[in-house]
Amino acid sequence: MKTKHVVIIGGGFAGLNAAMKLSKSEVKVTLIDKRNFHLFQPLLYQVASGALSPADISFPLRAIFKNKENVNIIQGVVEDVDFNQKSVMIEDKEISYDYLIIATGSKSHYYGNNNWEQYTTGLKTIEDATTIRNKILTAFEKAELETDVDKKQELLTFAIIGGGPAGIEMAGAIGELAKHTLHCDFRNIDPAQSQIILIEGGNRILPMYPESLSFKAEENLKELGVKILTNHLVTNISENVINLKTDSTQLKILTKTIIWAAGVKAEPLSKKIAEKNNLKLDKSERIIVNQYCSIQNNPEVFVIGDNANFADNKNRLLPGVAPVAVQQGKYVANYILNTINGEANKIFKYLDKGNLSVIGRKAAVAFRGKIKFSGLLAWLIWLFVHLLYLVGFENRILVATQWAFNYFTFNRSARLIANKTK
Repeated sequence: MKTKHVVIIGGGFAGLNAAMKLSKSEVKVTLIDKRNFHLFQPLLYQVASGALSPADISFPLRAIFKNKENVNIIQGVVEDVDFNQKSVMIEDKEISYDYLIIATGSKSHYYGNNNWEQYTTGLKTIEDATTIRNKILTAFEKAELETDVDKKQELLTFAIIGGGPAGIEMAGAIGELAKHTLHCDFRNIDPAQSQIILIEGGNRILPMYPESLSFKAEENLKELGVKILTNHLVTNISENVINLKTDSTQLKILTKTIIWAAGVKAEPLSKKIAEKNNLKLDKSERIIVNQYCSIQNNPEVFVIGDNANFADNKNRLLPGVAPVAVQQGKYVANYILNTINGEANKIFKYLDKGNLSVIGRKAAVAFRGKIKFSGLLAWLIWLFVHLLYLVGFENRILVATQWAFNYFTFNRSARLIANKTK
């Protein structure tokens, strides 16, 4: 029998876990990604705040599969997919497949206000993280030299839009940086007097968490000097200015650093594929899939991770988080192998192992079902889980060592400004 060929687009959590599972079988696997590395996105905020270096949370794809001869890695951008011909177009090359897994991930979503993107920085890529790091550290350096009080305050104001996990983690990291790490580094400014503003349109931060944990996270953030604005909707963003409104008032924030953590949408390839093949998309441009993570009329095509709109048998939409992507990747790999071997498949069922968000040193919130906990215990669990999910033994050792050093010294050794020089 001819060896089946599985093409995977995307080397994130979903695509990587599918490839790792399939690499242990007899099928041929081609993994395509525009980068040559797997990125551990949940720790991007630590790169952005100088706690970790980019290499600590990245691992070369070729190194992961160096001993797997049935896996081929291609670095490139997929330009089109032809379901009828069962082929993927990448630059001037056409790659045929028997099974296709689309797992290209997501990008920042501005909900129709795409002009805001030029004034803000999201947190989805290594470049995003280093850009934010450069902006934060440069703001402190410029404030040290600034004599105008208003301009100095603008430099020392950091705004994070979005009160979900990404937003609170970024706000907490900047709070720790300003209050602890930099407290003795400057002579003309006090970094602890910085304004760190977390903006949320709803009535509380972490709206997907139990209310008691939202309030606990809010307390932890306030201890780090973070100002939280709930029920504040962004009406406009221009250069160094955020316009907000509530039911009764309007507010203007002047800042040199605006970080966008208010939502994501699927990468553009999903929309292109959907329009070409008359597939349904949701508001975040994710492809709606069936209970097998596949497309209804093309059972050999799977869409997983942040690209997929998957509703379980209780019609609950699965969130775009790493655990979902990991489980879907493994499930689809098993589905393909079962199909090849003539075995039956069950529908995908997500095992919810709980939710974790870290605010800062010994401060985190977590819940699983009705079980809720916070503080040191939640923080230790968060550390263990993130080390466990990191790819590569070397990365785990590096990150664990850096975290230990940061814990005992409050230092962040990756506080490097890497702007282009003229």
